[in-house]
Amino acid sequence: MHGRVKVKSTAQQEEEKRKEREKKLKVYVAARDACFSKRKEGVQDEDALQVTQQLLSANPDFGTLWNYRRETLMHLETVKDEDEMQKIYEAELSFLESCLKVNPKSYGSWHHRGWVSTRLPRPDWTRELSLCDRCLSLDDRNFHCWDYRRVVVKMSGVPVDQELAFTDRLIGSNFSNYSSWHYRSTLLPLLHPESPEPPAPPPPAAPPSPLRASPPPSPQTASHRVCEEQLLKEYELVQNAFFTDPNDQSAWFYYRWLLGRAEREEMISCVFVSRDDESVSVAFSRPVNSGGLMLVLDGKPQRAEWRSVHPRLKHSAVWTCELPPGTISDISTEHNLTVHWMEKHTHRDCALYTGRTESWCRDSATDQELFRSELSVEKTSVLQSELQSCNQLQELEPLNKWCLLTIILLMRALDPLGYEKETLAHFQTLREVDSMRSAYYADLCSKFMIENTILKMEYAEVRVFSLSGKKLTTLCHLDQLLLVTHINLSSNQLQRLPPQFAMLRCLQVLEVDDNSIESLEGVYHLPKLEEVLLRNNNISTLASLQPLASCPGLKRLDLRGNPVTQLAGVEAELAALLPSVTDLLL
Repeated sequence: MHGRVKVKSTAQQEEEKRKEREKKLKVYVAARDACFSKRKEGVQDEDALQVTQQLLSANPDFGTLWNYRRETLMHLETVKDEDEMQKIYEAELSFLESCLKVNPKSYGSWHHRGWVSTRLPRPDWTRELSLCDRCLSLDDRNFHCWDYRRVVVKMSGVPVDQELAFTDRLIGSNFSNYSSWHYRSTLLPLLHPESPEPPAPPPPAAPPSPLRASPPPSPQTASHRVCEEQLLKEYELVQNAFFTDPNDQSAWFYYRWLLGRAEREEMISCVFVSRDDESVSVAFSRPVNSGGLMLVLDGKPQRAEWRSVHPRLKHSAVWTCELPPGTISDISTEHNLTVHWMEKHTHRDCALYTGRTESWCRDSATDQELFRSELSVEKTSVLQSELQSCNQLQELEPLNKWCLLTIILLMRALDPLGYEKETLAHFQTLREVDSMRSAYYADLCSKFMIENTILKMEYAEVRVFSLSGKKLTTLCHLDQLLLVTHINLSSNQLQRLPPQFAMLRCLQVLEVDDNSIESLEGVYHLPKLEEVLLRNNNISTLASLQPLASCPGLKRLDLRGNPVTQLAGVEAELAALLPSVTDLLL
C-alpha cells in the first residue's frame, strides 16, 4: 500500500465540499450582519467601506450594500477635501473593475460606477470610454455596458458622429449585434434629423361636404425621424447585412425600424355633435385624458363634464359630454361649437346647421396619414428597388420568415391597397413556416385588413364598415370608426368586443354572427345602437349580455346558436334585463 495515492470516495469529497461551503457561508453571514449593524448604528467611515468591499467582492449584486456604500461616500464628502475624495473615488473605480470581472453584467456594479463617475471631482472620461470599449470587445451585447457608455458619452460630450462611426465598426465586425443596431437608431435622428415640412397652404374655399368638413390647418410638429437622404443610405447598409446572413434577425429588426412610421401629430381628429341625445364626442390622434378639454358653444364656454366612452379607459382616444336638455335640440336653430384642447393649444370647430340632427368635422387626411406615408419620388424608387431585392432573396430563401415579413412591410409602405392580395398570400405562408407565431401573424394581418378597409371607406365617403369572412382575430383603430353607423364583422374568429368598441358613438347596426365571442364588454352606452346580431357565438351567461342594458335604443337582438339560449327561464330574464328589446330571437 505504500507509495500509492489514496483516492477519496465521492461521498467523502461531497462531505468536505459541504463543510467548506458552510464555513464560507458562516464567514459571509457574520460579515453581512456586522455590516447591517454598522448601518443601523449610523457608522459611515472607511471601515464601513472595507467591510462592504469584502462582501461585494464575493457577491456584487447585493443592492443594499451598494446603497450603504453610497451613503458612506456621501458622508465622507462632507469631512474630506476634494483631493482626498478624488483618491477615494479612484480607488472605488478600481474596486468596481474587480467586481465586473466577477460578473460583467452586474446591475449593481454598473449603476454604482455611473454614480461614482458623476461625483468624481476630476473624472477621466477617456479612461471610462476605453473601459466600455474593452468590455464590449469581450461581449458586444452587454446592455449594462451600453447603458453606461451612453452616460459617459453624454457627460463627456463625445460627438455623435464619432459614436455613429463606433457602431459602424462593431456592425462591420459582427452583423448579429442587436445593441449596435439599436444604438445606431438612437444616434441617427440626432445627427441626421428630418426637417419639418413647411405648413401646407390653406385649401381653397369650397361648399361643405355632406360627410366631412375641412378643419383649419394645424401647426406642423418636429419629427423624430431620420432625413430621407440618410435613410436611403441606411437601406443599403442593412441590406448588406441580411443578404450576408438572411436568418439573423438583428438586421431585420433594424430594417423594420427604418420602415416605421413617424409619430402622428397630436391633434383633435374629429368632433361629432348629435341633437338626439344632445352630446358632443371628440376623437384624438392618440389616447388622452380629459384634463385639458373645453367646450365653447355659440361663443360661450360650457360647463361640460367629459367622460370616457368606457369606465375601464382612463386614457381614451374618444371622449364625450352631454349638454343640458334643450341646449341644441331645436332643429330650427344653428349652432357653432369649438372644442379646445388646452394641453396642445389647439382646437377644432364644428357647425350644427338648421334641419340637421347631427354634424361632424374631421380631418380628411387622418386615415391616410395614420396608415401610410406620402413618399417622395426618390424614396418610392428606392423602396421599389428594396422590394425587388427582397423578392429576389425570397426566391432563394422561400421559407425565410424575416424576408416575408419585410416584403409585407415594404408593400404597405408603397401601396397598401394595391398590394393587398400579395400581402394576404404572404401572411398565409408566414403562418405555415412559423407556426409558433401564427397568432401574431393573424393579429397583424387583421390590423392591416382593418386599415385597408378604413382607407376604402374614407375614399368612398361612406359610414358602413364591412369585414365579414376575413378571419379577423383582433380589432384595432376603433377610434377611426366614430362615425360608422353599420358594422359587419360576421364569420371571423373574434373572441371579444373590447372596451375600445364603445368609441363607435354612431353605431346603429352591429353584425357579429359566426364568431367565438364570449364577452360584449365594449358594447357599452352606445346611444344609437338599435340592432345586434350575435348568432352562433359563445355567449354562455346573462352577465355577458349585461353591457347591452346600457344601450337605450336597442330593439332587436339575435342570440340563436349561443349556449345562453339553453338556460332555463332565459327569455323572461332577458326581458327584464333588456326591456327596450321588442324583437328577441332565441
